[in-house]
Amino acid sequence: MTTPSRPPRVLGELDSATSEAASRSWWDDEADGYQAEHGIFLGNDIPGGDFVWGPERLREEDIGLLGDVDGLDVLEIGCGAAPCARWLAARGARVVGLDVSIGMLGHAVAAMADDPAPVPLVLAGAERLPFADASFDLATSAFGAIPFVSDSARVMREVARVLRPGGRWVFATNHPMRWMFLDDPGPEGLTVTLSYFDRTPYSEADAAGNITYVEHHRTMGDRVREIVAAGLVLDDIVEPEWPEDLQAQWGQWSPLRGALFPGTAIFACHKPHGRAAD
Repeated sequence: MTTPSRPPRVLGELDSATSEAASRSWWDDEADGYQAEHGIFLGNDIPGGDFVWGPERLREEDIGLLGDVDGLDVLEIGCGAAPCARWLAARGARVVGLDVSIGMLGHAVAAMADDPAPVPLVLAGAERLPFADASFDLATSAFGAIPFVSDSARVMREVARVLRPGGRWVFATNHPMRWMFLDDPGPEGLTVTLSYFDRTPYSEADAAGNITYVEHHRTMGDRVREIVAAGLVLDDIVEPEWPEDLQAQWGQWSPLRGALFPGTAIFACHKPHGRAAD
């Protein structure tokens, strides 16, 4: 779950290699600060971790989107410091955590130092999952990878490939509606400034012109089509409401904005039985 503000955009399409390199560099550089600011909210300091779906504080413990994970082979994509992976492992899942950032994975190693069964971690991008076909019963991601990859349709195909028939894919990402507004938690963040249909990536560059941060926008329809084209079945879309007792701000997420429009979208999918791996 990222929190940068938005200076003027660097226009132009960004390919997968550029996007992945920017994300790896940004998250490596920001890992310490990000965990210092958000680690407690995400449950990094809780023995066995926690599973928080987004800034609205919706917890898997309460909503149960993943169902019973005991005995399942699970892949977390974009695991960061791995509180979700640790939470799943504490409930009997055999979990692998994958992330593009060695800085974030370093925090994961530190967080699970006292866990009875540390989660295996893999350093890799989401567009080319380094796993065999039909390796997992469940794949999940809580704001990991999906907003930052150039080819999210390929991620959906890769997830479908590594899932076993009947396996589930549940992921959270920025709600597409959020794209239209400035990353401002206050009143200025209530004014539409961009077209919902403008899919130009948002990016930042350093003084030398190197891309240092990137996010990619897809509409709700785009997300649905990518899921269906990968051979997956979309079961539900959850749009968490902002809870009345949550007064904390998280970047552009805030009680003010959360009362008016969604900031998070959670897509729950499954791979039908009888579908061969792609």
